[in-house]
Amino acid sequence: MESQTPARESKWQAALMQGMKKYLLTIIGFLFAAFLSMSSFFTTELGYTYVVQDTLFGSIRVFSEPGVHFKVPFFSNVYTYNQAMTLNFGNQEIGEKIKSTRQLTEVEVQFADTYTARIPATFRFRLSADPKKIIAMHREFRSYDNLIDSLLIKNAKNVTVVTATQYTGEEFFQGGLNKFKVQLEDQLQNGLYETERRQVEVEQTDLAAVSSDNEDGDKLERKIQLVWKNIILQDSSGQAKRIANPLDSYGIQVRQVTIGRPLPEKRLDDLLVKKKDLVAKRITAIQAQETARAEAKTAQLEKEIEKARAIQDAQRSKELAIISKQKEVEMERQQAELERVRKEKEKAVAVLEKQKQLEISVAERDIQKANAEAATYAAKAIREQGLAEAEVAKAHLLAKQAARDIYMAEIQRDIAEVMYPALKNVTIDMPDYYVQGQETGAPVSSLEVFTSLGAMEQLRRSTASPATP
Repeated sequence: MESQTPARESKWQAALMQGMKKYLLTIIGFLFAAFLSMSSFFTTELGYTYVVQDTLFGSIRVFSEPGVHFKVPFFSNVYTYNQAMTLNFGNQEIGEKIKSTRQLTEVEVQFADTYTARIPATFRFRLSADPKKIIAMHREFRSYDNLIDSLLIKNAKNVTVVTATQYTGEEFFQGGLNKFKVQLEDQLQNGLYETERRQVEVEQTDLAAVSSDNEDGDKLERKIQLVWKNIILQDSSGQAKRIANPLDSYGIQVRQVTIGRPLPEKRLDDLLVKKKDLVAKRITAIQAQETARAEAKTAQLEKEIEKARAIQDAQRSKELAIISKQKEVEMERQQAELERVRKEKEKAVAVLEKQKQLEISVAERDIQKANAEAATYAAKAIREQGLAEAEVAKAHLLAKQAARDIYMAEIQRDIAEVMYPALKNVTIDMPDYYVQGQETGAPVSSLEVFTSLGAMEQLRRSTASPATP
């Protein structure tokens, strides 16, 4: 029994191990399949260019857009390139943070007059969208870092240094920075200029010497100086000759070039500072000289102003006198003109009055003539009318004479018809007469007259009252 127990345990362990191996192989197979499937695809993002190199089939593919792509597992290598790259050569302020592809120190350059300087600059490049250009670039540099270090950084430094040799240090720091930037960007994009080192005459502008008798001390004067410079060669059409641009082969574009504040070497900086001090002193001297000159001119101008003012006052007085005389002459002329006009007006009025009187006389004559003619015709008419009325009256008279008795009877009848109706119920009383006088002939007063008349009326009434019954 004891010998059978270990045998059973060994069988059970063998079966368990066999089962575990089966499950383990299944898990390993699943994990391998998952790894294989994940290794067969890769994703691309925006802003990057991907170069897929298949070592199994020897093919190269380029992807520039976002998406999911297939690759042969274990036999494909994916190389990633940024589509835009920024190289910063110390072009940032203290404390400023700039995200760039490479952070480098300033580019050290040497100018045509052997002065040196450090130029902070920023260069921004962009890869080509042509797959053929990308494949050629990948064949040449094999990686993104090698492209940056071997091509872009070295080319940017080289073009910056070569462009600086076309300027003198003094020329560069006295207004030539903008032109330097334009030429630097042009040569990066299109290729370096072909140059030749020559000794040329450089025209420099400076302030004229200051002196008490030099009125042009505040003006600029031009000086000629011989310096060695790299002169740009030109072709027959007048265009600059260029060296082949290494960026053209791969379609890399220069999108932006910015220049910071250049840092001159100590000797050049001292030269510029001294020149600045000299210019400042010259300007101060010029200002003092100009102030003195201006004060002298001011004093002279004040005298001239006083003189001009006196002349103007005299001229004004003279002009006022002339104007006064002219006014008097003009007033006399105007008065004479007014008198002449008044006389002409009176003459014209008199003529008009006489013409009016003449017209009135002619009109009155015509009226009188018409009245005379009318009176003549009226007299004739009256005469004819009188004759006619006389004939009628004569006829009436003859008729009345022929019937005189009848005519008189008609008259008496007409009188009676008028008087009798008017005298109907009419009583005729005789008035009372009172006559009194004195022998002396003295007048009688009104009181006596009224008293006498009252007594007579009372007597009459008393006499008439008994007879009434």
